[in-house]
Amino acid sequence: MRLVILGPPGAGKGTQASAIVKKYNIPHISTGDIFRANIKAGTELGKKAKTYMDKGLLVPDELVVSIVKDRLTEEDCKDGFLLDGFPRTVNQAEALDKELNEMGLKLDRVINIDVEKDILIERAIGRRICRNCGATYHIKFNPPQREGVCDNCKGELFQRDDDKVETVEKRIEVYIEETKPLIDYYMKKGLLLNIDGSKSIDAIFEEIVNHLEK
Repeated sequence: MRLVILGPPGAGKGTQASAIVKKYNIPHISTGDIFRANIKAGTELGKKAKTYMDKGLLVPDELVVSIVKDRLTEEDCKDGFLLDGFPRTVNQAEALDKELNEMGLKLDRVINIDVEKDILIERAIGRRICRNCGATYHIKFNPPQREGVCDNCKGELFQRDDDKVETVEKRIEVYIEETKPLIDYYMKKGLLLNIDGSKSIDAIFEEIVNHLEK
């Protein structure tokens, strides 16, 4: 199964993606994770990506397309994949179609998780990450047992720079302006699956699976 998951920052794409790849035994290809790993390692790609991500801007197409193309040729993608965070623009979607076509492949479905702007901001600014193990918490929806301390490893919890109000609002504006046309693009192709992202995590996942298995 070859899938793309769409939705604005804070829509819960990562949570749903993890559940989907576990159920269907396909790799979760997240450009955000790839870039963050490169940033942590101090690679040239990481340095370039960080200058954009810190400002809440999209990483340029040529950087993203090249890294995704390489990833799709790896052995674990032969039976399918879930792309998360790519494509973000119609140009990227067209580039993906071209690469898949050359590989003799095509997408099965594009999952779009739709959430109102106010809910997105509340979700994002309350998110906290463990510096040590990477566990994710939310000060309102999923708080740690002890404030600022990870339940798993007792590591320090912190707020990412791109989870602060100004950056979150900028990211949502950029998403609406540059990424929303993707919804029309995939709708015209008959691939789009619209999901209400304001529901519970379990309800959202159940709806996704029901549609995929129809």
